[in-house]
Amino acid sequence: MDRVGATAGARSAVHLVDGSLYVFRAWHSMPDEFHDADGHPVNAVHGYARFLCELLERVQPEHIAVAFDASLTSSFRNVIYPAYKANRELPPPDLERQFVQCRAVTAALGVHLMIDHSFEADDLIGSTVWNLRALGWRSVIVSADKDFGQLLGEHDEQWDYARGLRWGPAGVHEKLGVHPHQVADYLALCGDAVDNIPGVPGVGAKTAAALLAHFGSLDDLLERVDEVAFLRLRGAAGCAAKLREHGGQARLYRRLTRIALDAPGASTADALLRRPGDRDRLDALCEQLRFGAFTRSRLRALLQPI
Repeated sequence: MDRVGATAGARSAVHLVDGSLYVFRAWHSMPDEFHDADGHPVNAVHGYARFLCELLERVQPEHIAVAFDASLTSSFRNVIYPAYKANRELPPPDLERQFVQCRAVTAALGVHLMIDHSFEADDLIGSTVWNLRALGWRSVIVSADKDFGQLLGEHDEQWDYARGLRWGPAGVHEKLGVHPHQVADYLALCGDAVDNIPGVPGVGAKTAAALLAHFGSLDDLLERVDEVAFLRLRGAAGCAAKLREHGGQARLYRRLTRIALDAPGASTADALLRRPGDRDRLDALCEQLRFGAFTRSRLRALLQPI
């Protein structure tokens, strides 16, 4: 992975956290032995709280937000393509309840929350990155999700916190074979099984990267599709035929893979300032969630931004 340039360190940074990712990770990795005062499972909340404590202790960010998905079925993408994410099982009630509790813990610590029923967490983060870049801020996106590669500008970086990996724009090319501005086109071509986006039949990741390296964009590729048959590309003639047949679908898929930049994200850095936490609310949550003494101590120490 590449490192961001020295000039990036001189710029003020905002940290934008893909909260849903870390709740799901905790749900799958934490043992099912934690229960709240009412007997409901809270393993995901315990795991997420540990992650959030560690992140805040380690980074001590002045500006931070955590974005959550409101639902798997309510975003604008489901309206234009009903099969979007239809391959995923809906979170069971026990996990839905824990998402609410994770958001409550985040807010009690004075950390800015972002959530919307029409836009996904990716869109809220993307719009915030876009808005604040214009004001001279750089962004650190805390997530392992490859989709975020399309957001990285010269001074931004993505941080896969669990693996301890960070990368800037050059790291996107290293991982996917395309530049940040091509990521949405790349995913539209080769598909994204995680989100139930099929892509163009027969176009895999390497072919998609090769096509975009040659043509630059999905639009230029489809406008010059007759040239594909003459490329030094395995199955070039068949690939050209598939692109002619499925070009319209590819453009539709790009509407799904492109992160929206007009979502209700933060428009000023002040909106992301860490605020003093709510001691009474946090104590009540600790009681309800039956956090241990060590976790309670860590959370209380984070009530006042450093």
